[in-house]
Amino acid sequence: MAVGACAAIRPDDYLTSTHRGHGHVLAKGADAGRMFAELLGRETGYNKARGGSMHLAAPELGILGANGIVGGGLPLAVGAAMSAQKLKNGRVTLCFFGDGASNEGTFHEALNIAASYNLPVVFICENNLYAGGVKQHYDGVFRNKNMDYPRKVKFVAERAKAYDIPGITIDGNRVEDVIKTVGEAVERAREGKGATLIECLTYRWRTHFEVEPDTYRDPAEVEEWKKRCPIVLYGQQLIEEGVASRQQLDEIEQDVIREMDAALEFARNSPEPDVSTALADVFAE
Repeated sequence: MAVGACAAIRPDDYLTSTHRGHGHVLAKGADAGRMFAELLGRETGYNKARGGSMHLAAPELGILGANGIVGGGLPLAVGAAMSAQKLKNGRVTLCFFGDGASNEGTFHEALNIAASYNLPVVFICENNLYAGGVKQHYDGVFRNKNMDYPRKVKFVAERAKAYDIPGITIDGNRVEDVIKTVGEAVERAREGKGATLIECLTYRWRTHFEVEPDTYRDPAEVEEWKKRCPIVLYGQQLIEEGVASRQQLDEIEQDVIREMDAALEFARNSPEPDVSTALADVFAE
């Protein structure tokens, strides 16, 4: 989803992310070494270890920040879109959020303002069927043993009707579908026609956090979704269409692995920030 969406925007466009923002950041053009350095709390990180994993930002790339607050990026995206509209600079904002965030007040407030002012923003819901450990059932209800998270409509995109903006649900594991759908929404926004809500259906392979027991999902469900890995699906498509061979794709994969290994090594060898600089960059000079 991150790759497909970011392929549809310009380098100077804006992006707001979730607490899982690493893929979005890389897709927007960030340096992998500096990203890993930020995750490991190193001086060479994008935010000199002040942002960390969940608050990574790179304003020079239009990346306005990942966010540890559920739904926290939605108002920021609307603010960025409003500034673009006032400055008439033609910039569009992509706003990524999860299905759980669609039940937050910020979701409705952001969509209402974006729709009312025809702001150039594209809201992208990454619906992985789980809000934390609470499963989404397609009768519109999130359930586990201890709580219910209600949502009357079947799909998040249906909520766009309340704000009179387009709402579209697509397969988030099909990268070309994402490029096409987001591209059309970005073009619409850039033409001054306002916001769009896109819901990308996908799945989270791992648990909500690494040490969480995976007791709330059927292992067969996880394995079934792994068969729909977007990289595997796209590789199969490229081979079937004669665009690439298996050997070429394997070589690309090895190149990526080497690039990530080098980036991680750079981060591990980077210095930790000096404690005396802890309060630096807190306020604008």
